[in-house]
Formats: sequence, structure tokens, C-alpha cells
Amino acid sequence: MRYQPDWSVITNNLDIFFKGMYLTLEISALSLLFAIPIGILFGVGRISKNPIIRFISSVYVEVMRGVPLLVILIWIHLVLGQFLKLGAFWGSIVSLAIFSGSFIAEIVRGGIQSVPKGQMEAARSSGMSNFQAMRLIILPQAFRKTLPPMASQFIILIKDSSLVSTISAVDLTLKATNLAAISYRYIEIWTFVALLYFAMTFTLSLIIRQFEKHWLKSEY
Repeated sequence: MRYQPDWSVITNNLDIFFKGMYLTLEISALSLLFAIPIGILFGVGRISKNPIIRFISSVYVEVMRGVPLLVILIWIHLVLGQFLKLGAFWGSIVSLAIFSGSFIAEIVRGGIQSVPKGQMEAARSSGMSNFQAMRLIILPQAFRKTLPPMASQFIILIKDSSLVSTISAVDLTLKATNLAAISYRYIEIWTFVALLYFAMTFTLSLIIRQFEKHWLKSEY
């Protein structure tokens, strides 16, 4: 028998989908909030003159970038979650923050290395310590260069957050999965979910483009 679409499953459950969207954005935003300081810390560590700090930072970045996010989510949920009592919500945020932090670390490292070396030399010659020069001179300049890729990382984070449903975090994907299991309207539900994810990421992409245009104009 030919399949007959029934889109009433969407209109009758819009509150469920929009609540799932909100939770997805909340998880993504909080993860990014924690991922940024992690990324800055290890990004600076990657170019540290201290070999131990540089080694630790490099190991963190390479391990996190080399292990699938799904594995990290499950490991943190099953291992750290048992000791810290994180729960699915905070376990998801910790996992995403640690995972995204490694990518942000590379963004930060690239931003710092794009600042001319003469800036550090000038700061040091004026009497600043390495820490002061990095905090007051180098990082502010690097920050301007890293904002666009940081914003793009947030879009990637939203898409990656769909995996948190595997540890029972109640996001858009899990709500859709539960609703589909009850209604058996898989085509309608997952089509709509795909459109919602596209709407979130595309809207953010437009905002980022406008921000980049404004940012470039302000530089001249």
C-alpha cells in the first residue's frame, strides 16, 4: 500500500519540536561558553616555550581531534558521569566543550601566530612580561582574527549536538526519536527535524556573514 503522509503529527506537536530546538541551542551555547576558555588555554599552551606545557597541550588537541565525538560522549557519560554525577545534560555539555575546545585551540593558535612577531618583541622591550604581552597585546589582536572561525565553530557545534541523544540528553533529536517511535511518522518527523536544524544553522550563517562584513569595514 502506498505511503500516505500525515503532517498533522508536526502541527499537533510543534511545542515539542520548539522545546527541543531551545534545548539544542542551550546545550550548544553552554558548551561553546566552556569550550572558548579551554581552547584559549590550550591554544596558548601549544605555542608555549615550556616544553611540558606544549607537550600536554599538543596531546590534548591531537587526542580530542582524533577520537570521534560519539566515543567521547559515551566515555564521559559512563566513566566521569559515575564519579561526578553529571547527568545527561551536563555530561553532554562537558563532552562537547572538551571536544570543541580542541578545535578552538587550533583556531586560537593560528590567530596568535598570525600576529607579527614584532608585536611581542615591542611589548617585551617596553618592560612587559610574556604573560602581560600575551594578555594585553597579542591576544586582543588574535581575537579579532579568530572571531569568524569561532562563530563557524558554533554552527558545527549545533550539528554535533545531535549526538547527545545517544546518552539520553533531551535535545531536538531525542524528542524527535521518541515522537517517531510513538507515531510511526518517521518521514514527516525527520524531514521537519532536518528543516529545523537547517533553519538554525542557516540563520546563524547569515548573522555571521553580516558580522564579518561589519567587522571588515571597521578594520579600514
